[in-house]
Amino acid sequence: MRPYGVSPGRWPEYLRFPCGGSGRIVPLLIRDKPATMARTARTIQVAARPDGMPKAADFRLAEVDLPDPGPGEVLLRTMWISLDPYMRGLMSESRSYAQMTPLGHPLPCEVVACVLSSNDASLTKGDQVLVYDVWRDRAVRRASDCRKLDPARAPVQAALGVLGMPGRTAYSGLKHIGQPKPGETLVVGAATGAVGSVVGQISRLQGARVIGIAGGEEKCRYAVETLGFDACLDRRVPDLGRRLGDVCRDGIDVYFELTGGDVFSAVMPLLNDFARVPVCGTIASYNSGAPPPGPDRLPGFMRLIQNRRLTLRGFNVDDFSSDIPEFETAMSAWLRDGSVRSREDISRGIESVVSAFIGMLEGRNFGKTLVCLD
Repeated sequence: MRPYGVSPGRWPEYLRFPCGGSGRIVPLLIRDKPATMARTARTIQVAARPDGMPKAADFRLAEVDLPDPGPGEVLLRTMWISLDPYMRGLMSESRSYAQMTPLGHPLPCEVVACVLSSNDASLTKGDQVLVYDVWRDRAVRRASDCRKLDPARAPVQAALGVLGMPGRTAYSGLKHIGQPKPGETLVVGAATGAVGSVVGQISRLQGARVIGIAGGEEKCRYAVETLGFDACLDRRVPDLGRRLGDVCRDGIDVYFELTGGDVFSAVMPLLNDFARVPVCGTIASYNSGAPPPGPDRLPGFMRLIQNRRLTLRGFNVDDFSSDIPEFETAMSAWLRDGSVRSREDISRGIESVVSAFIGMLEGRNFGKTLVCLD
């Protein structure tokens, strides 16, 4: 899943932060006073390549200088930072659809920001905008990179979740690849996360029977009682494959792949003929430095693909950017009438970004992971 606005193989100019001697490094775990000068920003930089799960020492909190806004530019104060699993891949040296983040630079992300000053007629002081930026509390950006948000339409942070990239990932993956039909069975892992929760709710609106898989009893109860899933299984309880088979006695027609690992292993034998598998994430393997132990199961899986005529397609959200207008119209209506609900897992302060990011990768978040800087 590649975030909106970044092309593979190119590091955008606005992400090329000063580092080394030009940055004033602040200990990561010490709370500092917010920057009061318009020309400074606090940012979280990648200090080391993680070995497995990222840890606090892999990051550092730094203060960097910002230029004065030029013609057509705006000075922004970050209000909300979006944290998403794809960011773990940006820390690794392995090949990916998006370029690796250099050491000494912050991770890219979508943010909602408030305009502090503007040198462009399209934006004025106080406007709230969506922009693809980095982990920092202030920025100077081109006004043309910013999309003005309407706070009357929905809470502005929804542009980072259910009304933004995660919601659109669910919508487009289902529309173009999963294509659930009335009466079919759809399974989705990370069922209460930013993408999985929307996958299940849209599929339910399309008449499918929806089975979720999540980490913990509370999340499973939420998926059924609040999101309307037909069932949800706790991945932490042993024998997931057998339990999934018990609730999917007619097999699985659509599996929306977000997790990989044990969830995929449980789903694979249950896929029906002509099942569809949109693949936009495999979070179980993001921190792995080596192939999983055990025999090579790829040959058997390839036979399964052929014998059951399966459709598997990897995708990221930019593949279907033409869906944006219809997605926003549909999702806005679903949110207004209560057909789709969302939940946010909110941390506060730039200092909390690292712990929130690691917690998300460990599955400790409950809903869309956000950091509020207001």
